[in-house]
Amino acid sequence: MGKYFGTDGFRGEANVNLTVEDAFKVGRFLGWYYGQKAADSRCRVVIGKDTRRSSYMFEYSLVAGLTASGADVYLLHVTTTPSVSYVVRTEEFNCGIMISASHNPYYDNGIKVINERGEKLEEEVIDRIEEYLDGKIGEIPLAKRDSIGRTIDFAAGRNRYIGYLISIATRSFKNMRVGLDCANGSAFSIAKNVFDALGAETHVISNNPDGTNINTNCGSTHIGQLQKFVKDNKLDVGFAYDGDADRCLAVDENGEVVDGDKILYVCGKYMKEQGTLVNNTVVTTVMSNFGLYKAFEREGISYEKTAVGDKYVYENMAQNGHCLGGEQSGHIIFSKNATTGDGILTSLKVMEVILEKKQTLGKLASEIQIYPQVLKNVKVQSKAEAQDDADVQAEVEKVAKALGDTGRILLRQSGTEPVIRVMVEAQTDEICEKYVDQVIAVMKEKGHLL
Repeated sequence: MGKYFGTDGFRGEANVNLTVEDAFKVGRFLGWYYGQKAADSRCRVVIGKDTRRSSYMFEYSLVAGLTASGADVYLLHVTTTPSVSYVVRTEEFNCGIMISASHNPYYDNGIKVINERGEKLEEEVIDRIEEYLDGKIGEIPLAKRDSIGRTIDFAAGRNRYIGYLISIATRSFKNMRVGLDCANGSAFSIAKNVFDALGAETHVISNNPDGTNINTNCGSTHIGQLQKFVKDNKLDVGFAYDGDADRCLAVDENGEVVDGDKILYVCGKYMKEQGTLVNNTVVTTVMSNFGLYKAFEREGISYEKTAVGDKYVYENMAQNGHCLGGEQSGHIIFSKNATTGDGILTSLKVMEVILEKKQTLGKLASEIQIYPQVLKNVKVQSKAEAQDDADVQAEVEKVAKALGDTGRILLRQSGTEPVIRVMVEAQTDEICEKYVDQVIAVMKEKGHLL
């Protein structure tokens, strides 16, 4: 991860550590950089944004920078991150930009850059953007006269994406009562249209964005509202998205949460039965639940683990030809259809399994036993020194040996805070708590804690 860009773009509080000047400079660099690569020297960039109040401010700043560098900018307006990815790769844009801080509070925002293949931007390009932001690259020339860029309304691109989603469904959703929680974010302009077009009886909550209510007690990070809504209205299933709709968590007919791990199991098992699970492998991250791996082993499904972040999941899938991967948090990638996590696409894929198997989501998800998990974040003086300490590692090995094949332990450095995350999954909460505290006690004894 870079100084400004993390695993999911340049993110921070609007006008605090992500400013309009930052956005302008990112636009200036991208317009110039991709202009050098464009066949006719006229760079074409597509921009989408979520519903945050500051998204308009950043959109205009990016547009100013891009057009000043000679790029033509196509505006999708309020839309989802996966729709930007889809439009980039199908309409032959040089790159795409999504203005969103995903599941963060409304006062945060972010700039996600997508390359010409619809994938998250390469690290080497991110490094060069950061060098420009830090003044390490000479001034970029301004476009002049007819080389100055322009903006084009491109709402049609979002409509094509909606049509594409509808085309993916294998059968009608008629007689299915579906609840959608749009998180007062990007999904509000797309999700209901898709489900209505497929014949569902669609019930929607949190679809009235006002610029400051995105992700506020709603969406995939606050799923309790959807759980109650599904139960109270006796719906068949519910789906919750995050602010830019690249995540999806589900709620079954009983109001129980079906997280990303359970979705990977339900879809992975179904795809294996259909003969469409390429390489018989699902890609996960190190944070997926131990119970998911036990369930995959029972079903004869192979799996791989990556670092946390759907960027790393997709890189593994692309390199090895796998077709299904994702995270516990709900970033699920179906690489036949998308190059990034897509919440609405994920909900369509879950609907396909429900309809084709003629089973409720509760029944489908009940086959996987999620192990209890205890995760504690410990503030430390040096993440590397704390994690690499020989005594700490020895204690981790001791715990791993004690757990055997009944659980696991994981130590992971936070990418954004001076924190070590200590996680144990085991058969009971008591066992988890005991082993997490044992490892933290060694860190404390060695003087690593703040």
